[in-house]
Amino acid sequence: MKYIVAVIQPDRLDEVIAALAEEEVYLLTVSDVMGRGRQKGIAEVYRSHVERGGLLHKIKVEVAVSNNNVWQVVDAITRGAYTGNIGDGKIFVLEMDECVRIRTGETGVSALA
Repeated sequence: MKYIVAVIQPDRLDEVIAALAEEEVYLLTVSDVMGRGRQKGIAEVYRSHVERGGLLHKIKVEVAVSNNNVWQVVDAITRGAYTGNIGDGKIFVLEMDECVRIRTGETGVSALA
């Protein structure tokens, strides 16, 4: 199992969710986060608001998948998040040792569905 964490531009969230839905991936977690990458906090206009300095508003998307679906999910996130501009984001693929569904006690891949 893998845990995929993507940090993307806020205005690309709908496109990422749509691309994941095309791949029949519906289970995800989305968080508002602040961060910076190579742009080192270069001023950015977001919804008529100029954000300056060290940290920019980003969205973190987290998805847990079986090993068989990793590159399908990475590709979907890439398609949805891509603009070709600096700051498009990053995708991290991490090993996930275990998953437990609290309600039923199911573990492993069966707990992901």
